[in-house]
Amino acid sequence: MINDVDTFASLKEKSVISEGDEVVVPSSGETAEDISRASVIGREGLILGGDLNIIKLKSEIHSVFLALTISNGKQQKEMTKLAQGKSVVHLHNSDLKQINLLYPTFKEQEKIGSFFSQLDKAITLHQQNLENLKTKKKGLLQKMFPKEGEKVPEVRFKEFNNLWDKRQLGDLAEIVRGASPRPIQNQKWFSDESNIGWLRIADVTEQNGRIFHLKQKLSKLGQEKTRVLTKPHLLLSIAATVGKPVINYVSTGVHDGFLIFLNPNFDREFMFQWLVMFRTNWGKYGQPGSQINLNSEIVRNQVISIPILEEQQKIGQFFKQLDDKIALEERELKLLKETKKAFLQKMFV
Repeated sequence: MINDVDTFASLKEKSVISEGDEVVVPSSGETAEDISRASVIGREGLILGGDLNIIKLKSEIHSVFLALTISNGKQQKEMTKLAQGKSVVHLHNSDLKQINLLYPTFKEQEKIGSFFSQLDKAITLHQQNLENLKTKKKGLLQKMFPKEGEKVPEVRFKEFNNLWDKRQLGDLAEIVRGASPRPIQNQKWFSDESNIGWLRIADVTEQNGRIFHLKQKLSKLGQEKTRVLTKPHLLLSIAATVGKPVINYVSTGVHDGFLIFLNPNFDREFMFQWLVMFRTNWGKYGQPGSQINLNSEIVRNQVISIPILEEQQKIGQFFKQLDDKIALEERELKLLKETKKAFLQKMFV
């Protein structure tokens, strides 16, 4: 349902103005799947662009139901087949007229439309909550760690008033690089029977930096060719997703695309959050337009402002609770989207 727009245009002589309740289908796109989707215009007074096919409904068809069945049922597959073009795919009004429409009674259409509208509202609400939490965290990260040249942060817990110390990361932990067996494609390094995982960059992306499970396992031979961790550790990615901090909670061998903070003299959660805050600053170690080039020496020499341990723990726990709320919203949003997808597959023929 489209109720708001963020693009504005001047009214022209042949402009088509919405009356509300129209169903629109894109007339061009990069792929047939891109344009085989429909939306309902939920309000009047919008200028409808020339790159839209506009469907004005007869009384026996409900707009939300029509948009849903066009986008998900056999009709969607028919539109995909009718779309023509190579670099740009087109779908015309004449193509839409060929689509055979299957529909139940108007009352059932209303029920189906209302059901999915409620699902969409729940999805939108969780998306907004998630974005608000992420924005809140981003702002607090900037305020709860000292800015360059400052000795204390802008915002801190009232029980603390000590100045923060400046230290090099290399003074606070032994920073070493992971190691990878080569050639990495050789299956002798892996075993499904092992209890030692294999941490890869892909795992970091999938689990957003907090590693609780790993699909791939290292054989005993593979374990001899890497660095094996059996307790939770803080890591830093130096390949692919460069500069992304990681907390690994499982027994694993560590890929050479990571640095490991061994024997840390800091609160792990505090340092994880500092690395999240600092991540964009690693960009100064890469040429414009090129990959950032991080290594253990650069990270060891990085200067950080750090408070006493008790304040570290308080800050770390505060952001951990915020991360837990973000993770909960992400799980609920994912579940809602999966629920909607499952119902779309089952409720349209």
